[in-house]
Amino acid sequence: MKKDIHPEYHTITVAMTDGSTYETRTTWGNAGDTLTLEIDPKSHPAWVGGAKKVSDKGRVAQFNKRFANFGVKKK
Repeated sequence: MKKDIHPEYHTITVAMTDGSTYETRTTWGNAGDTLTLEIDPKSHPAWVGGAKKVSDKGRVAQFNKRFANFGVKKK
């Protein structure tokens, strides 16, 4: 490997949204820093079963109305 071109690889602490923490190695921040997550696998709807629903239903209805006949030829 070439010298002096790679970022420093060090240990940081990652704080999850529920308060639990773990240590990992990364190039982010400085050695000993804490990365506090706002969204993680314990709170994001994609991983917890999609508890949240689409709140902007008007935009979805507008999209469906606008593209209802897209690619369909009428006789």
